[in-house]
Amino acid sequence: MAFRISLELTNRDLRYFRDALQRSRDAVKDADDEEIVDAIAAVIDDIRGGGPLPDFINRRLPDLEALTSMLRDAEWQLPDSEREQLLATFIYFGDPEDLIPDDIPGIGYLDDVIMIELLLREMRHVRDAYRDFCAFRDSYDRKNADRSKPKERLARLKKRRTELHKRMRRRHAADNKSQRRALW
Repeated sequence: MAFRISLELTNRDLRYFRDALQRSRDAVKDADDEEIVDAIAAVIDDIRGGGPLPDFINRRLPDLEALTSMLRDAEWQLPDSEREQLLATFIYFGDPEDLIPDDIPGIGYLDDVIMIELLLREMRHVRDAYRDFCAFRDSYDRKNADRSKPKERLARLKKRRTELHKRMRRRHAADNKSQRRALW
């Protein structure tokens, strides 16, 4: 029998989580991006290897893995503001002594899941754009597997990446505008 719990986070609650993200990033501001991504990959491996997980954690791990792939994808070149947001969330997620210590059975990752959910909502346009970029790249590589023209490939990928970066920013701006209108 499933049991559903719904939480409504107010703007004040959300501000708390955003502040926690900023504190996490500030705490390791000199850390190398790749070190952070490697550390998160190790945390994910540890979580998976630690025995049975609550489903609310298990469902988010593929999303975290996809986000780490996005950060590592040199051809995608995730813009700095989105990159920083992802890294801050990873730092928070990787901290075992965050709001709810991770070693508390059953609920230790609850605050981490909230952070991940907030990140996934905030970055939905980035994730959509990245999926479209990967599909474009895979299609291009399949169609041109027999021809070796690396400069042309890079130019096409750059053009598509630029279009998708603009699209994700446009959509994000439209969302922000809608939210501001809803507050009035």
